[in-house]
Amino acid sequence: MGTAPEGETVELRVHGVSGGTAEKILDHPVVDLVAGDRHAGFYRPRPGVGAAGGATPGIAVEAYRWGALTAGAAVRTASMLLLLPFMLSNLAIRLRPAATRRSRLFRVLCRLLAGTLTAAFVLSVVGVTLDLVGWQCVPYDGCRADRPYLSWLGDLPTGSRLALLSLVPLVALRVVWGIGARSARALEGFRPPQAHPEAVRAPDRLDGPGFWDDERTPAWLRQIHVAIGAGTLDASLLAGISAPDGVAGRVLFAAAAGLTGCGAVLLCLPVPATRRQVRRVLRPLSAATLGLSALSLGYAALARGVHPLPGQLPGYEGAVGALLGAQGVLLVVLALVTVTPRPPGSRTVLAGLGMPVVAAASVTIAGAFAATLVFRVADFLDRGYLPGPIWPDPPGIAPLDPPVAYWWAALAGLAALLIATGAASLTLVASRRRRGRRAGRIVERDYPDVTPGAASRRDVVRETIARSHVTDELGPILVTFFVMSSLGLATIAFDLIGVGPTQLVARLTRDPAKTTLLTAYVTDGGVWLISLLVIGLMILAFRSYRSAETRRTVAALWDLGDFWPRTVHPFAPPCYAARAVPELAKRVSALGARGKVVISGHSHGSVLAAATILQLPPFVLRRVALLTHGSPLSRLYTRLYPAYLGGRTLCELGDRLDWRWRNLWRDTDPVGGPVFPRSGDGPAECDVPGSRSVDIRLRDPVSLAIDPADTVPPPLERHWPYHTQSPYQAAVRDLTDRIG
Repeated sequence: MGTAPEGETVELRVHGVSGGTAEKILDHPVVDLVAGDRHAGFYRPRPGVGAAGGATPGIAVEAYRWGALTAGAAVRTASMLLLLPFMLSNLAIRLRPAATRRSRLFRVLCRLLAGTLTAAFVLSVVGVTLDLVGWQCVPYDGCRADRPYLSWLGDLPTGSRLALLSLVPLVALRVVWGIGARSARALEGFRPPQAHPEAVRAPDRLDGPGFWDDERTPAWLRQIHVAIGAGTLDASLLAGISAPDGVAGRVLFAAAAGLTGCGAVLLCLPVPATRRQVRRVLRPLSAATLGLSALSLGYAALARGVHPLPGQLPGYEGAVGALLGAQGVLLVVLALVTVTPRPPGSRTVLAGLGMPVVAAASVTIAGAFAATLVFRVADFLDRGYLPGPIWPDPPGIAPLDPPVAYWWAALAGLAALLIATGAASLTLVASRRRRGRRAGRIVERDYPDVTPGAASRRDVVRETIARSHVTDELGPILVTFFVMSSLGLATIAFDLIGVGPTQLVARLTRDPAKTTLLTAYVTDGGVWLISLLVIGLMILAFRSYRSAETRRTVAALWDLGDFWPRTVHPFAPPCYAARAVPELAKRVSALGARGKVVISGHSHGSVLAAATILQLPPFVLRRVALLTHGSPLSRLYTRLYPAYLGGRTLCELGDRLDWRWRNLWRDTDPVGGPVFPRSGDGPAECDVPGSRSVDIRLRDPVSLAIDPADTVPPPLERHWPYHTQSPYQAAVRDLTDRIG
């Protein structure tokens, strides 16, 4: 550990996603940890062994390596794939439109949708344990044969058997709770003060003192989601074993439904301002959850005279269909309230529809997970026979039959995936000529005189620039995905009237024998394709546990998804920026108290740098400047997150720094771009003189011809590195001089 000398000027480098080692960031083989720890630390070249690569003379270089917060632990990285639907639901609220009075309504709808994801997770485990195993398999000798792990369950009364199997969903609920809580403890950084009146009044501002508090809101939501999950399990259990005249069973069922409804109501309320208030409300809810679950299990264990009827667990199919139908309704409502007139000059992706698009993705993936789990277990218990409504059951084999709603869910996910893939192909083909013309104009401007020997190199550069603009063509693909997901979920309404895919086709065609069989094969194939995709994710999760390289690849995606604090789903992976941003702010404040600081953020690191600057007090900002390179701030984040990183926020960021800000970008960079583009479609909120000096365009490559002293032409740098070129050092020197 070390302390910066008085009067020292420091270039503090912050890497992007999958930033690699500290040695790579500093471009130096020997580094020392000077602050932080193995999860997130600050490094410098070891004294006496040379300067960092690309260092400006007279300026010390320090690197902040935060990548281990997401890729450092094998269990944490592998579990992120299992929590993907929860993470997407937590991300959706951050893509809401800016400057709207519907922020609270957005939050309520997203939290209700997240609550349905928890209920769907519990119902999928209930479908395996209580329905398939306890109700449909164990009562049949043919299903229990040669399976000693199931045969002993046949000796138990039905009520006791279902009560015992109900422990599995409770354990699964506790596991996903524990994954998030365990990871959050590993990523703990700096706890904000207990009370933040400013944060309570404006909780969605990046400069709010409590914005990066990732503990109070998840603590509030966690117990509510546990209550929703436990209430869903209790209601499913009681619906299966309660006799029509069982008064106690009906009372407990009503209490379980009331517990779930109470959780839904609490999701609509604002989060209490302090942790003490959170605990005061949640203690009665926790006691009610534990008490009702104990009473439900006890009632089921003592129930007598419960005889399994052929078919599914009573009430289970209706619950699955109603839940998936409710998700479809919530998605449509979310889309309707999201569509707002675009402000003049805005470049919001999908006119603000990013929120329902990501919410639809979370529901679609959760449905795929649930369908895969239920169908594959049913296929295993059926000893290889395809379970379904039209296949005849062999003698002695249990008539295993998953809910029809899961057939619709699997088909909806498959249709959305295939049509979105087709839309992506068509979009790329249709935009190829337009992107090529744009790239041609750039190449003609940068390289007006091209020798015959460099013509092939010019074509490579033009094609690279054209490919780098693919990022700007994602709108139609996402819209198509959202529409197909919503329509697919809407078809689940057929399940409420007992109509599955095969029955629907049989009613609509004149030759039901052939069409029904064909539909059954298509449906089975769709379920298998969805299952293979989910199984592929599971294999990737396993490889993340075994392979550090795979772990870094997976973590690169989660670096983007876990950047925001959890305000919707508490079981999502924890927010690493809840440590990274306060830690950066503390280190910059300490360095700024002794000298000048130039924060150099590459790619996603520029977003961390911007969030850090918005948290710094004015007396520290006077000693700080910002250098971004390969930055997606305007190209992606302003368009995806207009409520948090819109043009007005970027303009405020420049004002705070007195426009001590430089941004390096290349046309060949597929991620980065200008922060304040001058093409007329830039952020209208920041048309001030200071913004015009921020962006510095770098020609890439520097030349098409081979230098006489070299053997190959200059390389295409694209997204990395930037610090190896002289404009980088010139920008660092200029910013240092401007600090004063």
